[in-house]
Amino acid sequence: MAVKLEVFNAQDKPTNTQTVILDRVALEDEKLASYDSGYRAGWDDANAAQSEDQTRIRAELARNLQALGFSYHEARTHILKAIEPLMLQIVGRLLPEIARQTLAPIVLETLMPLAEGLGDAPVTLVLNPASRAAVETLVEQATGLPMTIQEEPTLGEGQVYIKLGTQEAQIDLDQATADIAAAVRGFFELPGKDRPNG
Repeated sequence: MAVKLEVFNAQDKPTNTQTVILDRVALEDEKLASYDSGYRAGWDDANAAQSEDQTRIRAELARNLQALGFSYHEARTHILKAIEPLMLQIVGRLLPEIARQTLAPIVLETLMPLAEGLGDAPVTLVLNPASRAAVETLVEQATGLPMTIQEEPTLGEGQVYIKLGTQEAQIDLDQATADIAAAVRGFFELPGKDRPNG
């Protein structure tokens, strides 16, 4: 059975009506081809739209991450500038005082392992006269070892040399304090981009 279709082509402007005759198989093939063509066009449009969306989302994410990173660095710089004076005061005033207060316990802590193997060998401590009272009192009370103290004014208040038999040890809290102070000052003097871990 044949199907009659009227042609509506605006370019041809027929004077009389044209009719196209197709059989059922040709009509079904034409419908299937049209469906496939439309399906492919729709799929291509969807892929293009998805690709555009992904590109737009990536660009927005990159902008947001850049803004977030900039905000983080601004905040970090502001905080570091705010705490710099406090940290420098702690290093300049508090750290030396802590070193003075901990010198005697550190001398004792260093001396005890040395004294374990040498029994009653005499201990010689070489230190600054200003440190003598605190160190001498604690070491005598804790060890009971025979002790000789030599005052050396050229040593810093945080420096002590310990001699026990053939073994020697050195404690230099002045150098440790100076190293910590230099590290803190150096941290704040570095430009932000050159700071380690930051």
